[in-house]
Amino acid sequence: MSKFDKGFLRHRQKSSKKATLCYFRHKSAERLRGFRGDFDQSGCRSPPRLLILVKNLKNWETQAAMGRVGVLLLNLGGPDKLEDVRPFLYNLFSDPEIIRLPFSWLQKPLAWMISSLRTQKSQENYQQIGGGSPLRRITEEQARALEATLKQRGHDTQVYVGMRYWNPFTEEAIAQLKRDQLEKLVILPLYPQFSISTSGSSFRLLEQLWKEDEQLQNLDYTVIPSWYDRPGYLSAMADLIARELDRLPNPDQAHIFFSAHGVPRSYVEEAGDPYQEEIEKCTEGIMTTLNRPNQYTLAYQSRVGPVEWLQPYTEDAIENLAAEGVNTLVVVPISFVSEHIETLQEIDMEYREVAQEAGIEHFHRVPALNTHPMFIEDLADLVEEASQAPSISFDGVMHPPKKTKFYPQERWEWGLTASAETWNGRLAMLGFLALMAELITGYGPLHFVGLL
Repeated sequence: MSKFDKGFLRHRQKSSKKATLCYFRHKSAERLRGFRGDFDQSGCRSPPRLLILVKNLKNWETQAAMGRVGVLLLNLGGPDKLEDVRPFLYNLFSDPEIIRLPFSWLQKPLAWMISSLRTQKSQENYQQIGGGSPLRRITEEQARALEATLKQRGHDTQVYVGMRYWNPFTEEAIAQLKRDQLEKLVILPLYPQFSISTSGSSFRLLEQLWKEDEQLQNLDYTVIPSWYDRPGYLSAMADLIARELDRLPNPDQAHIFFSAHGVPRSYVEEAGDPYQEEIEKCTEGIMTTLNRPNQYTLAYQSRVGPVEWLQPYTEDAIENLAAEGVNTLVVVPISFVSEHIETLQEIDMEYREVAQEAGIEHFHRVPALNTHPMFIEDLADLVEEASQAPSISFDGVMHPPKKTKFYPQERWEWGLTASAETWNGRLAMLGFLALMAELITGYGPLHFVGLL
């Protein structure tokens, strides 16, 4: 007989309703946490331990409210091996939220062309980090850690991983969770900040899957659009930065350099993407949480193509800081929660070389969150909160009051406007046809300058 049971029997003999109520509260906590300890003479715990029991009871109430819940983690995906690079790139550039074209029938041919041209260079980059992306492995580790944390809190939860452009695809995760007969689904993108090209693209895919599947339409679900301002996430980021700073001989003299994945400026200025605003607020929140006197900079990396992206560009900002006399740089990958090609190759290799050539002697990079305990705990809190809050539908995210213009571009302005979508479309068409002609004939300006 446990000490809880003995305590109850003692008080049962005294016919104490208070003791009976205390017993059942303790038994609830015992079931949830496996908590053990001695009763005092009154049959109830001392105040400090009672606080623990109150927290356990709160978790018990949350468990009852949640029921059998699934959590779908959304991420980009990445090639596991070099042979996967080309099909991965094809899937990536086939997404109309990645490259916006005036005519949908152009998407697949253009994706084939770009993936063909970029495969060799991309394979070389992946070869430098071991021959493939670690994103799947790390995301699955995050899923297991989150699931374990939720189960430790007493929740009957299954966590799934759905990648947008490579295995395991989002469609595979949806098929599995349908078989598992969930009571509710929490859709959690592993992008802290919302963008139409990341979370938005995955939400658009899921919205289409829901429209085509009656079983999904009957599933209670909620969407988490973004979570860049959560205290737990900000604290985890600040903790990693502080650890890196404290390794330096003069930590207060280091310049903190936040590098976020960029997006075309038109996404923000014309399509209403909130990404830039959320990145800037996130950076400010991290620095406030960090509470250090260091100067800091926010810049944007991974620009592709000739169009203007969010500025300043990471390479330009590094060179400008070097010209101003900055000697120690601590780089923070702000829009990434796991290591992948943009952190391991682009930052660690390419931007390190840019910094060294510019005269910056000390280049340090803060690791991605991966399975940082504070980060995983905060994700678990987020799932609990979302499962009990009013549900957010795809429609609420994809068509907010402040219009964010998703593809298809019938919602974009057409004609002689500031965005000039019609003329941009015609120029894109001419450029595409000219490039296809050059690929077929082997003659043209790109061959002349050595790009083909």
